Amino acid sequence: MGEEEQSTLLERVAQALRGHGLLVNVQDEAEGAAPSLRVSRDGADFDYAAVVKRRLSSGSIGAVLSQLRDPVDVGQLPPLLVCDHVTPPLADQLREHQQQFADAAGNAYLDGRGLLVYVSGRKLHPKQVALRASSGFTATRLKVLFALICDPDLAGAPYRAIAAAADVALGAMPAVVGDLRQRGSLVVVDRRRSLAASKRLLDEWAQAYAIGLRGKTLIARYQAQHFDSWHDWQLNPAHARWGGEAAAVLLTGEPSPSTLTIYGDKLPARLIAEEHLETASPAAYEHLVELRKPFWGESLQTGARTDTVPAALVYADLLATGSARCIDAAEMVYDAHLARRFPPN
Repeated sequence: MGEEEQSTLLERVAQALRGHGLLVNVQDEAEGAAPSLRVSRDGADFDYAAVVKRRLSSGSIGAVLSQLRDPVDVGQLPPLLVCDHVTPPLADQLREHQQQFADAAGNAYLDGRGLLVYVSGRKLHPKQVALRASSGFTATRLKVLFALICDPDLAGAPYRAIAAAADVALGAMPAVVGDLRQRGSLVVVDRRRSLAASKRLLDEWAQAYAIGLRGKTLIARYQAQHFDSWHDWQLNPAHARWGGEAAAVLLTGEPSPSTLTIYGDKLPARLIAEEHLETASPAAYEHLVELRKPFWGESLQTGARTDTVPAALVYADLLATGSARCIDAAEMVYDAHLARRFPPN
């Protein structure tokens, strides 16, 4: 999101909060720091670091919470999640996780000493809806950034190599690289490109992936009669790899999966027959196996293990569930396999 869009959304949210009888001022943004909001009531001031995430969905809430869940240091302002619109289910989740938020429709959760505001269920006015615009990455940008996250050395490679690893058209590369440079995801030093790797970048990709690409990868859902014996299932890594919760078990040792995720173009007929997989109804929720389509190129380096998808995708899929249990598992995957390459900011 550009600075002008961010400033506009902040002011819209501030105006919505004023509708609750609060005095709200958007503080000047210090260089390199997040903008802040000062909320005042009955002579008491409450200061927040505004974290602007224009779009929030059930799929992206896990990545957002992961980005904001670090404990607040003494003297550091508590983060206030600022969004276009927060639906009632998302508001409940944010409150459950004690994450304060405010949106442009007037929904909010503020909880401080002497201050408690909780409003949920307000909808955006039609004119406000018209103002909404996706600031997320396009599918092509998401795929390119994923390739760079999996193999940061690709950042300095020719466009043709990046396009092949990301499975995108070569002609799209100049615009994508230019956009990633503008966003600060890529930096150029001595004419050589490199990835600005950080946990913030990883979380922003995970959030955008959940909104803009993940839904397109789902091919089919099955119910497995032999769900609990999934460890013994024979997958050919050339055609199918574990993702999501199952991959987290393989990467960290816990927890046991509640849903099995497999990335591949199709499941072998032998596996379907031997494990008694049957097409799941829309209402089914137990012993589920989801088949998702790989969205990267064959030349991409997909990690040390041959039986799982890259750790960054495992991390993102876990966050996309919105489940507290899976968010904890995502942090375990991050600590064990991603923290060294994507350090906290």
